[in-house]
Amino acid sequence: MKVTCERDKLLAAFQLAAAVAPSRSPKPILQNVKLEATKDGAMLTATDLEVGVRLQVAGVTAEAPGSALLSVQRFGSILRESTDAVLRIETDGRGTIVRGERSEFRLPAENPDEFPTVAKFEETAYLEVPARLLRELIRRTVFATDNESSRYALGGVLLEYADGELTAVGTDGRRLAVMKGPANAVGGYRAEGATIVPTRAMQFIERSVHDGDAEVQIAARSNDVLVRTPRAVIYSRLVEGRFPKWRDVFPKRTDAQKVPLVIGSAYSAVKQAAIVTSDESRGVDFTFDSGKMVLSGRAAEAGQSRVEVPISYDGPAITIALDPRYVNDFFRVLDPEKSFTIEVKDSDSAAICSTDDGYGYVVMPLARDK
Repeated sequence: MKVTCERDKLLAAFQLAAAVAPSRSPKPILQNVKLEATKDGAMLTATDLEVGVRLQVAGVTAEAPGSALLSVQRFGSILRESTDAVLRIETDGRGTIVRGERSEFRLPAENPDEFPTVAKFEETAYLEVPARLLRELIRRTVFATDNESSRYALGGVLLEYADGELTAVGTDGRRLAVMKGPANAVGGYRAEGATIVPTRAMQFIERSVHDGDAEVQIAARSNDVLVRTPRAVIYSRLVEGRFPKWRDVFPKRTDAQKVPLVIGSAYSAVKQAAIVTSDESRGVDFTFDSGKMVLSGRAAEAGQSRVEVPISYDGPAITIALDPRYVNDFFRVLDPEKSFTIEVKDSDSAAICSTDDGYGYVVMPLARDK
């Protein structure tokens, strides 16, 4: 193999692919990224056997087609530290040679033919989802997952499709995030069982999708899922196990109070009130009263706080204690100018936050000594 590449373009693609490669592994070959170059283009492949990616690379010209395994650590450092705009990469049977204008590196390399294959996207039945929507689905749900749960399969985001709508759900048992949006089933697509995509894979998919992309294709199978973007194909095994009946978490309450709020002002108030909380007393009391929301925190060793926010509310006084970390996670994935509604019933019932674009978030209350 002999190729000429634009360093900045290869660096961006290599860093993305390298995010899949394991930093430690009993199989050292996985700590490489495979570069395949043909006269039609170049492809980077990386995998840890659970998640894999096939990524197209721009700016690579093949003088002699072929393939090479490039060390994530060594070759990645060369790409980052080099000041050359163009690099030449060549394999000679004993290793890989990287040349710049005034530099040359000779790296040992393993046999690229022994590198595990990553599945291609050859499905004829799949979901088609707007790229911007998919990024929001992931961003607004993945933070609520739990990789340490043993009771349920909470270490991933559940994807469900029905009636032209894709639903993403993430939960750790203490809070639950769900978002819905339009999707198109192509070729009679139907998912096989529960599709729970691992948290790490979802985070990588979000990184691989750009807002400027048009559509993304998703094909969930019995044990794995394939995602195709304009530049990449991502493979991931699915999380095994049972996902909670998440719809039961959204009770249809007729006696709850709905309070409209703005993200920016609410977020600022919660951060202020949480200043005096501690690991032992981390809750913030949310009190909704006529025309105002009062947030208060307290800890024996830290003091007390009280923050008042004017609101449009004239119902009965309701106080509920919530973990500010969970509330702020909801705020962080939304624009400060965006409005939302918080639904509260009493101190023992969950608080439900919702926006007008299909996003819902449930937070369980903290117990207070009475």
